[in-house]
Amino acid sequence: MTADWDLLLTDATLATFDIEAPFGLIHNAALACAQGRIAWLGPMSELPADQAASARHRESLAGALLTPGLIDCHTHLIFGGNRAREFDLRLNGASYEEIARAGGGIVSSVHATRSADEDALFAQALPRARALLADGVTTLEIKSGYGLELDTERRMLRVARRIGRELGITVRTSFLGLHALPPEYRDRRDDYVALVCDQMLPALAGEGLVDAVDAFCENIGFSATETRRLFERASQLGLPVKLHAEQLSDQEGAMLVAAFDGLSADHLEYLGERGVAAMARAGTIAVLLPGAFYALRETRHPPVGMLRESSVPMAVATDCNPGTSPLLSLRLATNMACTLFRLTPEEALRGVTVNAARALGLGDRGTLAVGQRADLVQWHASDPAELCYWIGGELKARTWLSGEPVG
Repeated sequence: MTADWDLLLTDATLATFDIEAPFGLIHNAALACAQGRIAWLGPMSELPADQAASARHRESLAGALLTPGLIDCHTHLIFGGNRAREFDLRLNGASYEEIARAGGGIVSSVHATRSADEDALFAQALPRARALLADGVTTLEIKSGYGLELDTERRMLRVARRIGRELGITVRTSFLGLHALPPEYRDRRDDYVALVCDQMLPALAGEGLVDAVDAFCENIGFSATETRRLFERASQLGLPVKLHAEQLSDQEGAMLVAAFDGLSADHLEYLGERGVAAMARAGTIAVLLPGAFYALRETRHPPVGMLRESSVPMAVATDCNPGTSPLLSLRLATNMACTLFRLTPEEALRGVTVNAARALGLGDRGTLAVGQRADLVQWHASDPAELCYWIGGELKARTWLSGEPVG
C-alpha cells in the first residue's frame, strides 16, 4: 500500500498468526496503518525511514504485545431475561434434556424474548457486547433463534445490526429459525419447518438481515432431513450455512453441513471419523465451545486429536447464551479450550483470530498482514500465551478498529 501512514506503532511484539514462527511472532517490530488497513509491518530494522517520518501519528508500544482483534464467531447474545433458575436445577440433578422437555431451556427464553420490544432487547444485549469488546473482541457473530416467529426473529436481527452500528464493530448475523419447536407448533412440526424455510428465511434475507443460516441438528432439536430442507432453501437464496452439530449425539450433522460447503460445524462433542473427514474435504471449520461443555458439566470431549490429524482448522467461541453458556469473556473461553480440551495456547489463539474469521467467511481479518483490516489489540502482556494463561482479569490495554482508537 502506498498511501501515507495514518498510524505507526513501533517497538511492538507482533503476534501475526500469518507466518511460520510460533504465533507468527515478530519481536522488536513495527506496524503501520493507512485508510483502515495494515499498510506495513516487520522488524524495526527494516522500517522505511521516509514513510515512518511522515506518519501522521507515531507511538512506541515499549515491547507490548499487539494482536489482531479477537473474533467471537458463535454467540446467542440477544435474548430476554435469563435462566439462572435452570442453572440451579442442573446443580440439583436435572439434565439439559429433562429441563428442555419440561418446557424450560430454549423455549423459556423464547417466551421472555417475545415479550420484549426492540429497545428492551437492545438495552439488555448492549452491556453483554461491551463486555466482550472489553476483552479484546472486535468482530462478533450474533444468532437469532429465541423468537421462533417472524416478528421476534426480525427484532433480534435488527438489534444485532443496531449493536454493530452503536459500537462501530462488525456484527455478522445468523438466522437460527430451526433452534427449537415453538409451543404453538408442538403438534404441527412439518408446518413450522415449512414456515421457517418458505416464509421466515426469505423475508428476513430480503430485508438484508441475514448473513448466514444456522440450525440445531439434534435429537431434541431438528433432524438431518429437516435441516437439509433449510440448507437447500439457504442455498437458493445465496446464503452460507453453519450448524450446531453433534453436541449431545451423533446425528451426522457435520457431514450434512460439509455437503453444503458450510462455514462451520459447532460443538462437536460426539463428532465421529466420517464427520471429521467430510469437514476436512469441505474446508468446514470446527468451532469448539468450551463454555457450554463447562456449564453443562459434560464429560465427552470434542475429538481434538482427530481434528488435528485431519488438518481441520479449529475455532473457539463463547457461545454466549442464557442457558448453557452465560460466558462474557472470549479470552476465558481460550483458557477453557486449553485446560478442558487440551488445545495449545497457539491453537486457542488461532481459534479466536484467523480460524474464527474463516468460520464467519471473512477473509479480511484475523491476521496481521498487509491489506488486512486494521482491527488491533494491545495487551498488558509480552507473551501471547499469557492471553490464555490468566484466568480472568483485565489484560486488554487498547483497541483500534480500522486503525482508529476506541474505548
